[in-house]
Amino acid sequence: MALPSWEDKKFGTMKRAALWLVTVVGEGNAFTKEDVKRAFPGVSQADRRVRDLRDFGWRIDTHREDLTLGQHEQRFVSAGEPVWEPGKGTRPATSLSDTQRREILARDGHHCRSCGITAGEMYPGTYESAQLDIARRPVVQPDGATTVENVAECNRCRVGGRGLTADLGSVLVRVERLAGMDRKTLTDWVAADAREFAEVERLWADIRTLPADARNKVRESLGLPPV
Repeated sequence: MALPSWEDKKFGTMKRAALWLVTVVGEGNAFTKEDVKRAFPGVSQADRRVRDLRDFGWRIDTHREDLTLGQHEQRFVSAGEPVWEPGKGTRPATSLSDTQRREILARDGHHCRSCGITAGEMYPGTYESAQLDIARRPVVQPDGATTVENVAECNRCRVGGRGLTADLGSVLVRVERLAGMDRKTLTDWVAADAREFAEVERLWADIRTLPADARNKVRESLGLPPV
């Protein structure tokens, strides 16, 4: 079935942008904001309408998800809902406004809830700075039902965490099993929304980074045989 022309102005900008991506850019190829401006001259926020396609299952990566892209490049990875068809392309109720995005970031302390990095902070051992965005995380509830909740995540964790599901029911069961100092420690961490690492934990983390010969010297200092 032949697709409508992306230049047909009876369609809105978002629908025309979808057709432009499919028929001009092509899946797997990169494009820039300047390409969008040239395709839709005089159309305000045409690049915003391209981003809106993500709400309908279109995968359009930026340098946040694809480190091979430049800051002004995007890659059309795959098409989603055929928004140009009648009855398609209606904005879903889950779409977030800019105000809602700011509220979620503030609620999550302006740091990635998966790895803890803050916006603008450099990833260890790199010159790449973290950028925060909103991810939709499936959460299994205690009754077995699954809901989708919004969470702040950095660009790296959003890529690595695709398909991740949080199991709230399992977490609550494990919380109930805690007693004594373990429960108090967890309560303090949750209250502060931060974990305080004991010296022995920090030391263990450092030991894990040592090469084999160096680890054996640590074992020797503890009275253990080498491995």
